[in-house]
Amino acid sequence: MDFERFKKQMAAAEHMAKADRERESYWRGYQRGIRRAYHGEKFGTPEEHEKFIDAVNSTDEKQKEAGRGYSDALEDWGKK
Repeated sequence: MDFERFKKQMAAAEHMAKADRERESYWRGYQRGIRRAYHGEKFGTPEEHEKFIDAVNSTDEKQKEAGRGYSDALEDWGKK
């Protein structure tokens, strides 16, 4: 992923987190996923990565949404 695309997608996700308060957790997870996709394994620890991947199975709705956002971002960037 090139830096310009990273900046544009991050700005869009930040805007959506503010504009769509009902899905803010999703968009925060998506932002984290974009960072992981851009920086690779240098961003976060393997344990944090697994925590976000596994969050889609959480019973807590906000964690589940954050996990979905994270996973969707990785998929969008071809990193999953």
